[in-house]
Amino acid sequence: MNFRHLATALTCATGLLGFASPLLAQTAYPDHPVKIIVGLPAGGSVDMIARSLGQKLSASLNQPFIIDNRAGASGQIGMPAVAKSAPDGYTLTVSPASFLTTNKSIFKTLPYDPEADFTPVARLVNQPMVLVVKDKQKYPTLAAFLAAAKAAPGQITFASSGDGSPQHLGGLMFETRTKVQLLHVPYKGGALAVNDTLAGTVDAMFAVLPEALPHIQAGKLHALGIMSPQRTAKLPNTPTMAESGIADLSLSAWIGLLAPAKTPRPIIDKLNSAVRAAMDAELTAKLGESGIEVAPSSPEELQRTIAADIKLHAELVKAAGLTPQ
Repeated sequence: MNFRHLATALTCATGLLGFASPLLAQTAYPDHPVKIIVGLPAGGSVDMIARSLGQKLSASLNQPFIIDNRAGASGQIGMPAVAKSAPDGYTLTVSPASFLTTNKSIFKTLPYDPEADFTPVARLVNQPMVLVVKDKQKYPTLAAFLAAAKAAPGQITFASSGDGSPQHLGGLMFETRTKVQLLHVPYKGGALAVNDTLAGTVDAMFAVLPEALPHIQAGKLHALGIMSPQRTAKLPNTPTMAESGIADLSLSAWIGLLAPAKTPRPIIDKLNSAVRAAMDAELTAKLGESGIEVAPSSPEELQRTIAADIKLHAELVKAAGLTPQ
């Protein structure tokens, strides 16, 4: 072989190696442990989803998926940590909708951009919202609760897990659609909010179904209405808001899996496929017992959902007359 032929052969070989390297990288991912940052304390529904998913992904992708709880400031501790991580698929986040949607309207500034700083992988689940009260005699129906709110503007209290949380947004949406004024009482976490609702310290809570369901089933909380287009199988006798005469009052506290912006598409696709496989009959049944609806999506669908919800939530915050903090 003369020099020209040798140079040509080497050039072709180099080109083939360059073409193959992304495929090799895709095949190899993941080759060491993956961290899933959750911007909420351990024990809540988001943390539970992250841990259930992490176990499934660990088994299917043959690497540990480690949950790292970085709670506080309505996601403003955990989310920036993900945004600033290398876009290599080894740092992910399981996030509630509010960190990606409502926060943009609730806070004047955020240490992360919900759309520019993340690459969606998949929506994981939907969580219906339900209006619950402690005092069943005082508020036997949604109509009775609404009448009391109209009669005493700003005096009926509702608890949430913090500003911009799904529970807060549920209250804002209820106020906007019914033209009533409630008093928001934020807590540092859903468990504290539920506890004070159980104690009667606050009148009501627009709760994420999994956090309220055990107390509803035990008769300690009374469900007035579901904020979904249809009734939930776990509370078949609880009407939807629409059935009770309040139109356009539907809200889901969805949870999604995201990676840092610019994470390569082959990694996103591999994770999305693994997520869909993880949402099997076993996990669907397990989550369904808590009132959680499995709803895996494509990356593009989650991106559209985030954009649409940012717009909707901004309109709700503005209509409620809230000033960003």
